Amino acid sequence: MKLIIQIPCFNEAETLEIALNDLPKKLDGIDEIEYLIINDGSRDDTVEVARKWGVHHIVNFRQNKGLAKGFMAGLDGCLQNGADIIVNTDADNQYCAEDIAVLIRPILDGEADMVIGARPIDETEHFSFIKKKLQHFGSWVVRKASNTDIPDAPSGFRAFSREAAMRMNVVNDYTYTLETIVQAGREKIAVTHVPVRTNRELRPSRLFQSIWGYVKKSMLTILRAYMMYKPLKFFSFLAVPPIGVGLLISFRFLYFIAVGQANGHVQSLILACTLIIMGFLTFMIGLMADVIASNRKLLQDTQYHVRKMEYDLMKQQQRTEDPHGGAE
Repeated sequence: MKLIIQIPCFNEAETLEIALNDLPKKLDGIDEIEYLIINDGSRDDTVEVARKWGVHHIVNFRQNKGLAKGFMAGLDGCLQNGADIIVNTDADNQYCAEDIAVLIRPILDGEADMVIGARPIDETEHFSFIKKKLQHFGSWVVRKASNTDIPDAPSGFRAFSREAAMRMNVVNDYTYTLETIVQAGREKIAVTHVPVRTNRELRPSRLFQSIWGYVKKSMLTILRAYMMYKPLKFFSFLAVPPIGVGLLISFRFLYFIAVGQANGHVQSLILACTLIIMGFLTFMIGLMADVIASNRKLLQDTQYHVRKMEYDLMKQQQRTEDPHGGAE
């Protein structure tokens, strides 16, 4: 059983070595542990620090592409190098590396394919009051959108089985944390959470620079993910209010006709027809989006099988080249 721990990095030369030094070298149930960093266009000595420390794999971007693209590139690199379990953590050593053993346990026990490390948000001293409330609110929204019970959706400390990693897709450019939970919940991937500890803050968060900017981007990410996986339900909710109001106005107009007072109320009829047409068109958009979503599911299934064949072939070649390597 091979574990690869991946760390997305953007100008992390000052903190990366601290995070790497804390990573486990041996774990129960794991035969091999390797380390991979994603250099997301760093302009400092991040890569040199990683190489000097002895990181096994480095994924390089020439320019900064963002956390989401870096995360997906990391998964791809881990799968290409034969990972059975992938752990994602931060380069600022936010998460307690000793808890990786707890994080991967549900996967080793066959209980889950994706595990989220839930931080003690209320007890984290460097989180402001507003940040704590926003974290709780964002997690609640994600739980509703994903139909899961994850208490700490923004946590980047998480583990994936090989199968789950091959099914992951992130389309937004902001962050992978929220969208992957919505995807896992809606695609029926077995997802759970475990309590984890955090370390003292080494640097301010780069993802949480502006409160309202964070809220706006997070809400758009959740909304977009929900639209992707439940488009008909989403657009049906949008269609109901105009259709309902239009029907009420129509009944009002029919009442005036019945009592002989229809004159002077033609504008109500025009408004009612406009609202009903708007609602109907919105519902039709939902139907079209649902058909597109069905095609997307077929494409994702095809993508999964292509990935599986490609990555399994790579893994088999690695075993052939290194017959004395760690065995499953």
